[in-house]
Amino acid sequence: GKAVYCEKPMTHSIPEAQAVIKKQKETKLPIQVGVQGMSDDSYSSAAKAIEEGVLGQVVQAQIEYVRRYGDQGPWRRPGLKDDEAKPADLDWNAWLGHAPKIDWNPHHYFEWRNYSQYSGGICTDLFIHRITRIMKACNLLYPRRVVGMGGIWQWNDGRNLPDNFEMICEYPRGMTVYVLGTMSNRVGIDHLIRGYRGTLYFTREGWVAKDKDGKVLAEHKKSGAEDTKLHHTNLHNHLRNGEALNCPTELGLAGVVAVNMANESWRTGQMMGWDTKNEKMAPANTLELSHFPETSS
Repeated sequence: GKAVYCEKPMTHSIPEAQAVIKKQKETKLPIQVGVQGMSDDSYSSAAKAIEEGVLGQVVQAQIEYVRRYGDQGPWRRPGLKDDEAKPADLDWNAWLGHAPKIDWNPHHYFEWRNYSQYSGGICTDLFIHRITRIMKACNLLYPRRVVGMGGIWQWNDGRNLPDNFEMICEYPRGMTVYVLGTMSNRVGIDHLIRGYRGTLYFTREGWVAKDKDGKVLAEHKKSGAEDTKLHHTNLHNHLRNGEALNCPTELGLAGVVAVNMANESWRTGQMMGWDTKNEKMAPANTLELSHFPETSS
C-alpha cells in the first residue's frame, strides 16, 4: 500500500468513511484529508487557548461559506449541451461506482456536485472546510443532533441538492455550531467562537479573543495558510520525519458525519441524531435526549 492524500470530503457517505478508518488501522499507512485550511495554525492555536480557559465555558460558534453565482447557478458548465458526447477514454460505469447505474448523462458527469448520487453539494463540498475548522478549534468529534435547512430557492434547473443551505450542530460538550451558506449573496458573517468569558474572532491574520467590554484577552498571528501545497508538504513531512498530520482520518470522519447528518435532515425534514452505540445516524426522536453537557468520567 501507499500513503494517501484524499480530497475532501474524505468519502461520500458515513459507512465509507468508517471503512477507510478500519482499513487504515489495518495497514497503518497515513492518510491526509484535503481540508487544506487545517494547514493554517489558527485553529490548533485556538484549541490551545480554549483548553487554557481564555474564553471560559464555550457555548456557541458560527461560521459561513457564501458565494454569488451568475445566472447559470452553482457548479454549472456554461454551454454544456444535453447531447454532449461522452469522452472517448471515459469508462462510464466505472465512474458511476456505487451510484445507481444510468445511461450517459453529461450533466451528471461534468456538473456532478449538483446531484446527491455523487455529492452532498454545498454541505459536503463547502461546509466541510468550515465545520472542520470549528471542530479543530473546539476539540469536537461527533455531533449529538443536527438540523439542515434550505432549498432549491433560485436555480430549479434539475439539480436535487440545495442552492441555499444552513446547518446547526449540537455537540455533547454543551455547545452549538451554526454554519451559514448561500450561493446567491456574498455577504458573510463573522467567524467566531463564543464563551462565557469572551469571544474569539478569526481574522485574516489569525485570531483575537476579547471580553464583553472589548478588552483583548489573547491574540495569535497565524503561520501557515489555507494552501493546498502546504497541506501536501505536511503529508510529505509526516512521511519523512513524523510531523503530525494536520487533517488525519479521525477528523475527516467527524466532518463526514456532521455534513451527512445535515443533508439527511434536509432531505427527510427530521432532526438527525448520532447513535453512539451503533455508530450511525438516526432520527433524533428515536434516541435518548439530553439537554446537558456530557460529563467526563
